[in-house]
Amino acid sequence: MDLIKSLFISASGLKAQNGRMRIIAENIANANSTARSPDEEPYRRKIPTFESHFDKEVGAKMVELGKVAEDTSDFKSTHLPGHPAADENGYVLQPNVNTLIETTDMREAQRSYEANLNVIESTRRMLQRTIDILRA
Repeated sequence: MDLIKSLFISASGLKAQNGRMRIIAENIANANSTARSPDEEPYRRKIPTFESHFDKEVGAKMVELGKVAEDTSDFKSTHLPGHPAADENGYVLQPNVNTLIETTDMREAQRSYEANLNVIESTRRMLQRTIDILRA
């Protein structure tokens, strides 16, 4: 039955990485958005976190997406005097999203997702071979 456990564990990893990729995609989509007025803040980068918990039914530790934290780093500013969100000096606050970091995080999440998918596929093949052996 350890093969079944590995399916559940990998499935929880798939779900967690899927959530991580959604948050990263949201960050990338908002990388160039600005506030509507000078007194508002632009989009603030979100950071996914993970939590592990023991699942009594499966009898193993599972991973899940935890709370989504906000990046507290400073916003960038750009000189755009005609922009509606420009301050009295003509500067507009830009989101604190670095698309290079987001792309790297997305690649890492994708690789982790693929690794969990490979575990599921390998487990499925092993279970199928076991069934084939039992039939013979």
